[in-house]
Amino acid sequence: MIIDPHRLAERFIVEWHNEKDYITAYTSGSTGKPKEIKLLKSDMALSAQATCVFFNINNDSVLLSPLSTDYIAGKMMVVRAMMSGATLHIANPSRTVSLDGYRHIDLLPIVPAQLEHILSCSDRSVIRNLLIGGGALSPAQETLISQSGINAWLSYGMTETCSHVAIRKISENTTEFKALPGITFDTDKRGCLIINASKFSFSRLVTNDIVDLKSPVSFRWLGRYDNVINSGGIKIHPEEVERRLSSYISHAFYIIGRQSPEWGQETVLYIEGNGDQKDADAIINRARRILDRYSVPKAVYFIPEFERTSSDKIIRRLY
Repeated sequence: MIIDPHRLAERFIVEWHNEKDYITAYTSGSTGKPKEIKLLKSDMALSAQATCVFFNINNDSVLLSPLSTDYIAGKMMVVRAMMSGATLHIANPSRTVSLDGYRHIDLLPIVPAQLEHILSCSDRSVIRNLLIGGGALSPAQETLISQSGINAWLSYGMTETCSHVAIRKISENTTEFKALPGITFDTDKRGCLIINASKFSFSRLVTNDIVDLKSPVSFRWLGRYDNVINSGGIKIHPEEVERRLSSYISHAFYIIGRQSPEWGQETVLYIEGNGDQKDADAIINRARRILDRYSVPKAVYFIPEFERTSSDKIIRRLY
């Protein structure tokens, strides 16, 4: 049963039940302009079944989705409900997700921007499984999640794979993602992840995500191939640098490479908000104590407000 008082999922449900064997979806636009793709309904059903098996979702389950059905994460919650018979409550996609009136929520998917509010809710104990997708978490955020007592998971996937193909338990002392049933992994010569899914129409998908492959069913995510900075022959993964700096920078920020006559490329740091040279020097001094010399930002810039995609992901660019 789907409870959708604001009719937010109506257009997608109509599309799901039409005579076509596919639905039209759009990528998140985190690595460029959002592109239109066609997803087979049979692939979406397989993905939904795998998630339902993993989280033991059935017709007695209660699901809550505060995600837009314009994107794959929101669409897949509807499909999971239809495949399992679970009761799905569809809420407005807002940073402040309301948990009022629920005795239990068997699965609540959110994006990182919604996490702070969830952790502040006094009634968060009703959440049996919190599934976080759409972006990386900082070590500080993961610590807060572990301390909250919420059973939380971080997902890895994309529109092309009908949402997640691997998940990681946040409270466990590991950074490894584990494959969902029926999925295996390997890597190409760049070190980028290859997703093998024999039951799906795509069967084999080469990504631009650099990983440390631990086994055919597990990996540690390092960053995007598109973002790698080559400084003096040393490859720097901005996402790894950001993870190490995240405990010391309270505002949104990112690391990016710029051209350097000496090193080919060098790292620079952009921080959202206001600051002066004294603030920049303090951050660089801190970075020198925790990063190798190639990863230390050569400059820090404060930007009043970052550009973001329609799904609220920061657009990495040089200013």
